[in-house]
Amino acid sequence: MAQSFKKKLMILPPIAIGIAVLAFVISNKATPPRIPPTELARHVRVITVQEMSVVPRILGYGSVKPEKVWTAAAEVSGTVTYVHPEFKKGAILSAGTEIIRISPADYDLAITQAEANIHAIDAQLEELRIDELNTGESLKIEERTLEVNEKELARKRSLFKRSAVSQASVDQEQRNTLAQRRKVQDIKNSLRLMPSQRALQREERAVNEAKLTGARLDLERTHIRLPFNARIAEQNVEQTQYAQVGQVLAVADSMGAAEIDAQIPISRFRSLLGGASGDPVAITSRSFEDMARRYGFEAVVRLRLGDQMVEWDAEFARMSDTIDPTTRTLGMIASVDGSYARAIPGSRPPLVKGMFVEVELRARPIDKALVVPRSALDGSRVYVAGADDRLHVRDVKVGIRQGSLAVVSDGLQAGDRVVVSDLAPAIEGMLLKAGNDDDLMARIRSEASGAENLK
Repeated sequence: MAQSFKKKLMILPPIAIGIAVLAFVISNKATPPRIPPTELARHVRVITVQEMSVVPRILGYGSVKPEKVWTAAAEVSGTVTYVHPEFKKGAILSAGTEIIRISPADYDLAITQAEANIHAIDAQLEELRIDELNTGESLKIEERTLEVNEKELARKRSLFKRSAVSQASVDQEQRNTLAQRRKVQDIKNSLRLMPSQRALQREERAVNEAKLTGARLDLERTHIRLPFNARIAEQNVEQTQYAQVGQVLAVADSMGAAEIDAQIPISRFRSLLGGASGDPVAITSRSFEDMARRYGFEAVVRLRLGDQMVEWDAEFARMSDTIDPTTRTLGMIASVDGSYARAIPGSRPPLVKGMFVEVELRARPIDKALVVPRSALDGSRVYVAGADDRLHVRDVKVGIRQGSLAVVSDGLQAGDRVVVSDLAPAIEGMLLKAGNDDDLMARIRSEASGAENLK
């Protein structure tokens, strides 16, 4: 046990020596130099605000419908004797194609009867003309006879005064003269009635001519032809079926122009008009009439087919007459001409009725606009990297907002460096280390010019 205690005591001298050496080293160590505190710069991305041209745009969505829809209702009744073999729902037929024919028998008979009546009246008119000529000639003869009778009456009256003839002879001659006068008068009366008889015959002829025209029109109505190049939407008749007047036999859609009634928010439409004109605009009936001319409206219709986007140049046609009270949207009608003619099987379909598409309405470009990303806005403020590379908070006035862009009308000027990085926290005067985001600037220019689709 004594030996164990001695061994423990032998450990103490080396420990004491180590402690002494460590104390000596610490006491003789030089004091480290003090480094004054420095301000760290925050790395941010910026864009340099530049004047550029901006195309005001808004998006709307709606369904395609044909500009013209033709409803073929039977205008005459009869048995259907012919139906075009390709007259089926979905078929495409050219203008002038006869698709349905109704039996013309009744109308051929009506034409024949009207023509016969006209010929009979013409014969009666000719007979009346000849009778008038003959009666006129007879009148001349009877008038000459009357002249003779009157002379004879005057002669006998003269003889009677000289007692050369009896009173009975004078009276007889007077009766003969009166009888002749009555005969002349009857002929004149007959002649006076002839113009009214002729007028009556002509009226009857006009009535029959109207019947003939109506019968011919009805005959033409038995042939139902397409008024334009059309796609059949409904087929409601079969051969041998009896068609009633007013019965809808077919419905066909025009293949010329297609229309889209796209619904757009009223607030965005007002913003578009305000951005295009530079001033707030009240939407009135008068502004609807001339807005296409005032604002230079253009439209583009788009259809997404998977990863592919198909576009058609369109025309701003008119505004819808109603506002949707539920969605508070306004109908803007765009027209696309000749989508069937420009169709490419497999890659570019025609605009078919019921197809849901996107419509982009564009106004005249705004020149020398100051554009920033909408993500750079913090409410009504933007952050600007000053010439001293410190953060400055600017209050701005925003004109229009579209897509990912905002047009600043007040509070910025060309050459300002707007911070587009997410700053949290953003402290006025903080030191920045700014780097230009050239790719973002290129995207801003592309979207502002209308080269990129709105999101």
